[in-house]
Amino acid sequence: MPADPVPALLARATQALAAEFGSLPPFEPAPQSAADPDAMARVLDTVAHRLGNNYPYFHPLYAGQMLKPPHPVARAAYALAMAINPNNHARDGGRASSEMEMEAVAQIAGMFGWAGQHLGHLTSGGTMANLEALWVAGQLHPARRVVASEQAHYTHQRISGVLRLPFASIPADRRGRMDLEALETELRKGDVGTVVVTLGTTAIGAVDALDEIVALRDHYGFRIHVDAAYGGYFRLIRDVLDEPARRSFAAIDQADSIVVDPHKHGLQPYGCGCILFRDPAVGRLYKHDSPYTYFTSKELHLGEISLECSRAGASAVALWATQQLLPLTPDGEFAQGLARSRAAAVELDRRLRHDNAGRFHALAGGPPQLDIVVWSMRAPTAGQASELTRKIFLACAERNLHLALVQLLQSWFQPAEDSVDTEGGEYVTCLRSVLMKPEHEAWLGAIWEGLTAAYAAL
Repeated sequence: MPADPVPALLARATQALAAEFGSLPPFEPAPQSAADPDAMARVLDTVAHRLGNNYPYFHPLYAGQMLKPPHPVARAAYALAMAINPNNHARDGGRASSEMEMEAVAQIAGMFGWAGQHLGHLTSGGTMANLEALWVAGQLHPARRVVASEQAHYTHQRISGVLRLPFASIPADRRGRMDLEALETELRKGDVGTVVVTLGTTAIGAVDALDEIVALRDHYGFRIHVDAAYGGYFRLIRDVLDEPARRSFAAIDQADSIVVDPHKHGLQPYGCGCILFRDPAVGRLYKHDSPYTYFTSKELHLGEISLECSRAGASAVALWATQQLLPLTPDGEFAQGLARSRAAAVELDRRLRHDNAGRFHALAGGPPQLDIVVWSMRAPTAGQASELTRKIFLACAERNLHLALVQLLQSWFQPAEDSVDTEGGEYVTCLRSVLMKPEHEAWLGAIWEGLTAAYAAL
């Protein structure tokens, strides 16, 4: 593992925090709060050993799932806040951390073009954030349908079931984006209340055509909820994306609600999601009374605009600290990191498409829109391709290269005019690489070498 600056940072900051409370009289902690240091060290040694039974998520050779190391300042700020363990439900549970949350969320809203009025807060993750968005949609359009692409995250259908909202899945095109003709067919039925638009699907990072869906809203009238849990931060570098993605991210300020996960590209520890509403008036839907949590301030409490109650104030502190160090600006270091991840994905896709040995099938629809690359193996049938993929997946892991598996339509990897041999199934198991670490750009050569060596070994 690389040298870790967090212990030294945390030791210095802990002294500064202790000085802030220096006027308090000393007290003796209870035994359970002041365990024997040697005993704690033995337990933590065991923890370290147990944690070794993991993939090396922090390393550039881990290029599988959506796992990105938190920034050291986020880890240090989180640990520092845990000395107090604030609760961002009510202000008297987390005064400073509540202020930090509102400031950090306002900065995210500004990234999406909502620098003025908005309503938003942090959540435990994208699932809870999406639930709040669809709950508000259901309150405003009761009994009207929620529709989302078949490539949208599965939680939208599940959440709609929890909220007892009718749900319909819209087919996707060969690039994994919502099929707009199929969408309009559903809209003509007149009962769609909300369209979920995904900017960065979890399978291949596809970006739905938000700009065109906005135009449909002008005709049919519905709410637009943007699930940008994975792709939201790419708004900062939209100028380097392909033209369809660029137009979609440019139109994101036209959405009614947006979800983004700082614990993905935002360099935060799990769990840290964010829900934003363009119209602050939806706050009235959350209004409630509590006999014990709202008595120290007449200002807005985050608990009054959230379905969750207790929430870790440490998450807000970590996010605020990170955004102070790395502002969300198109020309800043944070955006440059995204651009390096994107460049790594484009280069890997280029190598797959131009492989002289003809070993791989890249997506026929074109290069990746964000930083996720998917490819299948060339083989006589889909079944044989899937089996070869699984073997290469294991062979890569033996070489410390960790990828992921995904099942996609076989037709996505062949030109539209070609017939598809469905022997072994309509779907094919593919390799998937999420190149979300900036270091992946420099390590792309090693990743390619590991992939091709694994193939050669078979």
